[in-house]
Amino acid sequence: MTLMEFFGCTFIAFGPPLAMFLFTIARDPLRVIVLIASGFFWLLSLLTSSLLWFAVVPLKDQLAFGMVFSVFFQEGFRFLFYKLLRKADDGLQKVSQVTEADHVAPKDISNKHIMAYVSGLGFGILSGAFSIVNVLADMAGPGTIGIFGDSQYFFLASAFLTLCFIMLHTFWGVLFFNGLDKKRYWMVVYVVLTHLMVSCLTLLNKQPNPMYLASIIPGYLVLVVCGVMAFFVAGGSLYNIRAAFICRKGRASGQSEQ
Repeated sequence: MTLMEFFGCTFIAFGPPLAMFLFTIARDPLRVIVLIASGFFWLLSLLTSSLLWFAVVPLKDQLAFGMVFSVFFQEGFRFLFYKLLRKADDGLQKVSQVTEADHVAPKDISNKHIMAYVSGLGFGILSGAFSIVNVLADMAGPGTIGIFGDSQYFFLASAFLTLCFIMLHTFWGVLFFNGLDKKRYWMVVYVVLTHLMVSCLTLLNKQPNPMYLASIIPGYLVLVVCGVMAFFVAGGSLYNIRAAFICRKGRASGQSEQ
């Protein structure tokens, strides 16, 4: 039973991000490099927050303390990665190929929203992997979930929260970079505050009386809002959605006629 739930929770947490990687990043070496580099910066933020947690001995047992400073460190390293990308723009333009055969699109460099999306996804994938890998490892063995009185929804809730944070990091990356590019600093503050809020909501999942819905529902509401904001910030519009829908409908009708 646990093995089946292991695969189910794995696909819930990493299915959509894997699809995003395969369809939008995997064929472009430049995007893959940016994805890996952004994941490395997230690892640096984890290392920094771990050093702080290790140094402040009296507050080691206070989960909220480590979580709050972890959020600040993550956003701080997101800012550092933003500065690195902007400094590297000229160099990336020089090393990128102009031929489509190499699957490198120089226009990706000038389109800053693409780089923001890729870096946000890199942050999210590493964040999700470190948050759920131990949970998945415990889930892989034989057993019956909840047999000792623990909540049987723990693994499922962990998977949905992991997916939520991966997607949020992707949208936060777009909003954060755009806020700095356009000097809309309220957008940067919004990213930090929503990151802090959603992270603190996970404290409601502590045993022995976890409240999973109290963290999952608000988290996904924030996800929807951030997704809509990122869509319009990246140049999307209702006209684009309508045009895409009409185009897809036309293709479907053409295939049915054939």
